[in-house]
Amino acid sequence: MQYNVAPLLKEPIGSHRSYRLDETLAGPAPLEGQVCGQVDLMHTHQGVLVSAKVEAPVTLSCSRCVTSFHTPVRLTVEEEFFPTVDVNTGHFVPLPADADPAFRIDAGHVLDLTEVLRQCLITETPMKPLCQPQCLGLCRECGANLNLGGCGCGAGRGDPRWGALRALLEPQQA
Repeated sequence: MQYNVAPLLKEPIGSHRSYRLDETLAGPAPLEGQVCGQVDLMHTHQGVLVSAKVEAPVTLSCSRCVTSFHTPVRLTVEEEFFPTVDVNTGHFVPLPADADPAFRIDAGHVLDLTEVLRQCLITETPMKPLCQPQCLGLCRECGANLNLGGCGCGAGRGDPRWGALRALLEPQQA
């Protein structure tokens, strides 16, 4: 996801380019896959404003039943990238004091979105992902996946000392 922005930086402020994004993101296990979306680049007074709407599949592990599942993550990125070298003179340009080093355009005038998109995808993944909203999780006693059926270990029977009260909740048989 690299873009040569030298022609854009030579144009007047406000000039823009649009690109269709359809590339493979290689990274740690949950963030491998095809990234699709739209990337818009606009020349600003300091650099290039990147506006992107992206969708990428991620592989997550359910926080209740530990089953792996795939889900799409949609995100919107809007960040300004700053050149390190002036495109017209070739002189070094210092980054603004509050600029993150990940948001820089290298000496070859190439803007690399890979790391920024990877970080944004990580922050957009749910903290406690669920394979389905009604996930039952695992049995506390035997570890069986309750989404696949009952476990049969008797963990749901409860404490026998409460048996008399439990009998009151059962329907009366005539």
